[in-house]
Amino acid sequence: MAPGSVVVTIEKPNKFSLVEINASDSSLLLEKQKAVSPKQFTWFLLLKAHRVFACISWLAMALKTMLLSVKKRIALSDVSEEEAKSRRLYRFIKAFLVISIAALVIEIVAHLKKWNLKMIQPWEVQGLVQWSYMAWLSFRVDYIAPLVLTMSKFCTVLFLIQSLDRLILCLGCFWIKYKKLKPRIEGAAYDMEDGSSFPMVLVQIPMCNEREVYAQSIAAVCQLDWPKDRILIQVLDDSDDGNLQLLIKDEVSLWREKGVNIIYRHRLIRTGYKAGNLKSAMACDYVKDYEFVAIFDADFQPNPDFLKQTVPHFKGDPELGLVQARWSFVNKDENLLTRLQNINLCFHFEVEQQVNGVFLNFFGFNGTAGVWRIKALEESGGWLERTTVEDMDIAVRAHLNGWKFIFLNDVKVLCELPESYEAYKKQQHRWHSGPMQLFRLCLPAIITSKISVLRKSNLIFLFFLLRKLILPFYSFTLFCIILPLTMFIPEAELPLWVICYVPIFMSLLNILPSPKSVPFLVPYLLFENTMSVTKFNAMISGLFQLGSAYEWVVTKKTGRSSESDLLALAERESTSPNEEKILRRHSESGLEMLNKLKEQEATPVKKRNRLYRKELALAFLLLTAAARSLLSAHGVHFYFLLFQGLTFLAVGLDLIGEQIS
Repeated sequence: MAPGSVVVTIEKPNKFSLVEINASDSSLLLEKQKAVSPKQFTWFLLLKAHRVFACISWLAMALKTMLLSVKKRIALSDVSEEEAKSRRLYRFIKAFLVISIAALVIEIVAHLKKWNLKMIQPWEVQGLVQWSYMAWLSFRVDYIAPLVLTMSKFCTVLFLIQSLDRLILCLGCFWIKYKKLKPRIEGAAYDMEDGSSFPMVLVQIPMCNEREVYAQSIAAVCQLDWPKDRILIQVLDDSDDGNLQLLIKDEVSLWREKGVNIIYRHRLIRTGYKAGNLKSAMACDYVKDYEFVAIFDADFQPNPDFLKQTVPHFKGDPELGLVQARWSFVNKDENLLTRLQNINLCFHFEVEQQVNGVFLNFFGFNGTAGVWRIKALEESGGWLERTTVEDMDIAVRAHLNGWKFIFLNDVKVLCELPESYEAYKKQQHRWHSGPMQLFRLCLPAIITSKISVLRKSNLIFLFFLLRKLILPFYSFTLFCIILPLTMFIPEAELPLWVICYVPIFMSLLNILPSPKSVPFLVPYLLFENTMSVTKFNAMISGLFQLGSAYEWVVTKKTGRSSESDLLALAERESTSPNEEKILRRHSESGLEMLNKLKEQEATPVKKRNRLYRKELALAFLLLTAAARSLLSAHGVHFYFLLFQGLTFLAVGLDLIGEQIS
């Protein structure tokens, strides 16, 4: 047998055969093993072709459906009221868009004609277009590029400072987790057998036209586990709908008949919005008998043990003015918009509120799901109607008076997130215009207050300037104005780490408190840049006292309850058969109210999705810049501008959030 040969044994039923294959012939054997029959290869190609055609067909159908949807949206949509009022920014963006399109046309002509103007002498210029392009390049290099470069460096520095602030907050949160730092109750707990040992607590539910959620909120608050003679619930109704007022009164009467200490209050003149409502309620004579006040907005559903988890923290700490609980959301997985909101708010509570509460004993009151010491409210001047962020206003004034705050990350209260972009946009406008109003009003008081220089610096530079003014300013200016501008001015081009690496890293830090949202990292980054136009506009209107800064629009609710809440409610009702069940009385007024409600349901108010002009203008501006970056073979710049432009387009057409058919 040859040294390089291989012996193969072939078995048959009654015979054995030996075949010797030399090493020189082994390649033939391998080729035969690798060979595929023409039939198999044909089926393989057919399968691949089928998958490709199926994918193309699906993409074509999806594109057709989307285009039809967009066409219908444009035909039926109307411009939002806010868009009609804030025209200055829209006109600026539109003018910028027109100039960008004109510049893109000239750049395309230069690219197609392969002009290399660095090699052309002035006397060699041919034609008006080439001369105009050469004049534009000279003007760009001498005058525009230095200005844009200075602006981009300034915004980049602000961006890095704000990113450093976020990083420090995250490190503080990691330290809290590592050391297991959390507020602890000092002293002995209240005597469960002696109801008189519990402090007197006032619970307020401010609401205004909250038809969808008033019943579930009242029901949740009425089931708080606290001695009945040590608690009073105020339903503060500012509704202007007479039928809704009757419904809320009826709901309050039902719980009062069940033994709950609850009253209904309605203001005839709705001045001051929520602050005016709370101020009016605190002016009642019986309030002086109560030591603490808990506040819940109409869509909040506290657990029965909420007061027992929050009020005991005041015991043994006379300087404590506020205990704030965390929000939890029943509809966080409803659509993409609610998922992205959940990322932001999880970071706000888990990182910002918790870190500031542990290390500074100060943070902005969230307006609900918190318990105040009434003495702290009174000494700080009570509720004021001067801004649309009355919660932040009272928190700043209480801090200046030396009161401490604690945040309980483990105590969660269920609530709702806005499901439509229109509702979310109006909410964000109020949340970002109000702080600038407050900053203008509070700055003298902060400077002249008796708190330490460190706390003054934190209030002025971190709480207000960095997180409320600089953040929306650089987000809009850097990523929506300067970045597309640099595509036409390559001398001021932004580096990759500014538009890619650092934003992705900071977005990843924002998502850490909600790890299930990691797949939404890129949509979150793009959407946050999209929302910068709303936040920037709100910040400017609040800072310069423009008309839209003082608008208060109640955030639209849907009345969703979590499945666990519904099961728990059914279980409680089934396990207490001996309790008397109060039925609604079919009085004459009740029948009249029922008939009116049926008439309203028969003629529902038509709702439709809207168009947002600023977002649409920015979409076309970014897509124009993406086309220009394609001519220069910019990789990351092109893809960022492309997807950011498409995100602005989707938001401008109101294709994100709740869709109304």
